[in-house]
Amino acid sequence: MRRKLVVGNWKMHGSHKANAELLEALLGARPFGADVAVCVPFPFLSEAAVTLASSDVRWGAQDCSAHEQGAYTGEVSAGMLAEFGCRYVLVGHSERRALHHESDAVVADKAKAALARGVTPIVCVGETLEEREAGRTDDVVKRQLSAVIHALGHCAGEIVVAYEPVWAIGTGRTASTEQAQAVHALLRAQLQAATAHADGMKILYGGSVKPDNAAALFSQPDIDGGLVGGAALKASDFIAICRAGG
Repeated sequence: MRRKLVVGNWKMHGSHKANAELLEALLGARPFGADVAVCVPFPFLSEAAVTLASSDVRWGAQDCSAHEQGAYTGEVSAGMLAEFGCRYVLVGHSERRALHHESDAVVADKAKAALARGVTPIVCVGETLEEREAGRTDDVVKRQLSAVIHALGHCAGEIVVAYEPVWAIGTGRTASTEQAQAVHALLRAQLQAATAHADGMKILYGGSVKPDNAAALFSQPDIDGGLVGGAALKASDFIAICRAGG
C-alpha cells in the first residue's frame, strides 16, 4: 500500500514571522501517518532547511530552471536547490504554464534537470474548464505527462505526479472524488505502460483540497495524497489535511 504524501504549496506567500509560526505548529502536530512536505518561495529555502532539518518534514521549491547554469537572470537551477537540501520541486504548475507560457517540452526538461541533481520533481498536469467541458480532459493530461515520460525514459518512475484540474485551483470548486479518481486511474495506466514502477508511484490531487474533503479524496485507490495550495497557509487546516492522509 502506497504511503500518502501531502505537499503544501505556499505560492508567493510568506514572511519570516508567518513562516516560523506555521512551521512551528506543523512540527508540533507530528507525528503524521503521511509523508509531509512544504514547497516554499526561493528566499525562504534557507530558513525552511534550518527549521525542518532535524524533522521528518521535507522541504522543496516551486520551480527550477531547465538549465544547469549560465546567463539566465532570475532563474534558479536544480543544483542550487540541491545545495539547500530540497527533496522536491514543483514543475509544470498550471500557473507556470499559463502565466509564463511553459510548454510541455519545457516542463519535461525541468523534470529531467531536477532528477539529474537528485531532487524529486512533482510534475503537475491538468485541464482548464474549457478543456473539460469540451471532453478533452483525458487527451490533455495524457499529452502533458507523455512529454515528461518521453524525456525521462527509464527514470520516469522516479517522479511524483500531481493532477490539478485548473478549474478547481483557488476557486473553491473541487473535482468530485469520482472525477478525480477517474483521471488518477488514467494517469496510473499511462505510467504502467511506461515503467515497471508505476504501481509504487505517487499521484497527488491538487485543486482546493480542504480539511472537509481530504479524507474522501485520499480514500480513492489511485489518489496518493494532495498538493495543497491555500489551505497550506493555515496551520490548523494543513495539519488536518496531513492527518487525513493516515
